[in-house]
Amino acid sequence: MSYAAALESLHARAGELHGLPGQPRQKFRLEEMQALVEALGHPERRFRSVLIAGTNGKGSTAATLSAILAAAGYKTGLYTSPHLSRVNERIRIDGQPISDADFARLYFRVDDVAEQLIAAGKLPAHPSFFERLTALAFLALSEAQVDVAVLEVGMGGRLDATNVVEPLVSVISDISLDHMEWLGDTISLIAREKAGILRRDGVLITLPQHPEANQAIGEVAAELNVRGVSAAEYVPPPQRSDPGEATLRNRYPLAVLGEEIEVDSPLAGVHQQRNLALAIATAVELRNHHGFAISPASIAEGIRRAEWPGRLERFAIPGCAPVLLDVAHNPAGAWALRAAVSALEGESPRVLVFGCMKDKAIDEMAQILFPLFDRVIVTPLASPRSATLNDLLHAAATTGVPAAGAADGQEALRLAWSSVPAPGLVVVAGSVYLVGEVRPALVERARPAVAAR
Repeated sequence: MSYAAALESLHARAGELHGLPGQPRQKFRLEEMQALVEALGHPERRFRSVLIAGTNGKGSTAATLSAILAAAGYKTGLYTSPHLSRVNERIRIDGQPISDADFARLYFRVDDVAEQLIAAGKLPAHPSFFERLTALAFLALSEAQVDVAVLEVGMGGRLDATNVVEPLVSVISDISLDHMEWLGDTISLIAREKAGILRRDGVLITLPQHPEANQAIGEVAAELNVRGVSAAEYVPPPQRSDPGEATLRNRYPLAVLGEEIEVDSPLAGVHQQRNLALAIATAVELRNHHGFAISPASIAEGIRRAEWPGRLERFAIPGCAPVLLDVAHNPAGAWALRAAVSALEGESPRVLVFGCMKDKAIDEMAQILFPLFDRVIVTPLASPRSATLNDLLHAAATTGVPAAGAADGQEALRLAWSSVPAPGLVVVAGSVYLVGEVRPALVERARPAVAAR
């Protein structure tokens, strides 16, 4: 079967979070994922793994840790979600997405096994979009015989499809309010769902954060006799920059494993320093307690090599204003983007291109971000979950910032460029779907320059 047929079949399962009117939504139970991997021969047991949950920063942490492990000489798998441009991006071996042929072959293997389980009454319904992709990823990582896989939880943790693995280490990044319809409407409830990735007598790498999250995670960890490791020693003190020399790039010295290394990360923004700290602490834990030959030099090299596009990623466009992409999709992400844009100097006027899903805190994100800009151009996304143009324009109206609508991301970007001279700045944010839509054209037109002036 072809790659195109695999994608068509996969996308037919894509409504798990928001079903069609009149149809029940997908119900998640880990038992169904366990039945699927058992029928596939338990591919998730054939490689060592690190499991990373959180609301914001888990993808950046995963990408950095994967690069560190690869720099240390290990064949490394990386499973993340969602993707920017192509679904294969979610499954990487030594930094490279799996091929279309492998994706199709493994997808239909998962599909055939699922059909057999349904026929035998061992599955009540077809596996979801994410369950299929996760099973496919486990097969790909197993076939590639990776030494270790870094796995990003899709949503929550306790019932997430990735949670069938037995990780060497569990990592929890920063937690905030998101996916409340599924995970709970308080930080405490959401944190407990994330803490579902912890194992009895296991290890947790995390950082101090919201008091409610700290308490909830701590209570679960105590119940399971988990050894907690704080990454706080790898968070640098606040950096002071010279006037007029604001930068988004992270460069600073850091003591790691008894040596001073130079952190030089392409992952931009002060908020990334927490994610870098989590990746470093996890690498140190793997070295000290699991026999991984990871040196300070390989940690520094992996940090330099890490790739995680669409996160404060800057493109210099000849003859046009530069473009800064960021997948800020919730209020915490919007605050991080606000801090980054506020730190930039000398780029004016500024225009924001914005689109997001209808289940997000649209009004709150608008209040956080829109006042930083001279003009906002809003656009719906190519998804049934997208906020409507009217919803987006209404949110903009509450901020008092001049706003206009566009049919799609490409039109919005053209409108932004037409109203911003080259010394200004265009920021595209609000959803991974929007960033994924406009990024390929920017890659074609310009060399990405992650570090802003």
